[in-house]
Amino acid sequence: MNGDFARALVRAARPLIMEVKLRDADGRELLGGRSVAETVERFEAAGAPCISVVTGRWFGGTEELLSEVAARTDLPLLRKDFLISRRQLERSRELGASAVLLTAKLLPAPVLAGLTDHALDLGLTPFVEVADETDAAAVARGSDCVVAVNNKDIATRERLPAEPRGPALLPAVRATGTRCPVSAGGITDPEAAAGLVDAGFAGLLIGTGLLRAPSVEAWCSAFDAARRVP
Repeated sequence: MNGDFARALVRAARPLIMEVKLRDADGRELLGGRSVAETVERFEAAGAPCISVVTGRWFGGTEELLSEVAARTDLPLLRKDFLISRRQLERSRELGASAVLLTAKLLPAPVLAGLTDHALDLGLTPFVEVADETDAAAVARGSDCVVAVNNKDIATRERLPAEPRGPALLPAVRATGTRCPVSAGGITDPEAAAGLVDAGFAGLLIGTGLLRAPSVEAWCSAFDAARRVP
């Protein structure tokens, strides 16, 4: 297991969780002909404090992908998948994850609380994804979790909703007690990304936007330049 995920993120000069994802929701390839190793190297060179690895099969992911990334970096890793059981959390730890995605929209509150407890017992950071105030109210032990606003709609194959989420949901996320509110997904523009951090998010999870960028470093430099307080 590679380090403390939340601590790495909140201490980062560039609080960007960079994501290894093989395909988008429409099945289009995202690595641009690069290997997983080359993608991880690009992220490390750009100062990524931690990495998300999508293991969900609908995005071309597998458990082996997480294991491969873990073998190639010492950065803390998030396993991004629809995890619903204690055994999946245990397996995530075995594969090298430091954090695990728990989707509040999919998990009844008692199940979410139980999986949060189990993740913490395993030394994993619960990365709890919320889409509205009801989801945020269900977060247990928020001070020990990363709480992330999912900017996409999981019910419509990861499409952006008609009404944007983000800063409007930030007060409800902060009310969970988290020290690490995150905006996740659907972020493609570095200036817009900087605005989210300036609005109060401690970190951003960026997948497709970075994977399709001609230069990760140029994208990150534009992000740095747009921030009010770099």
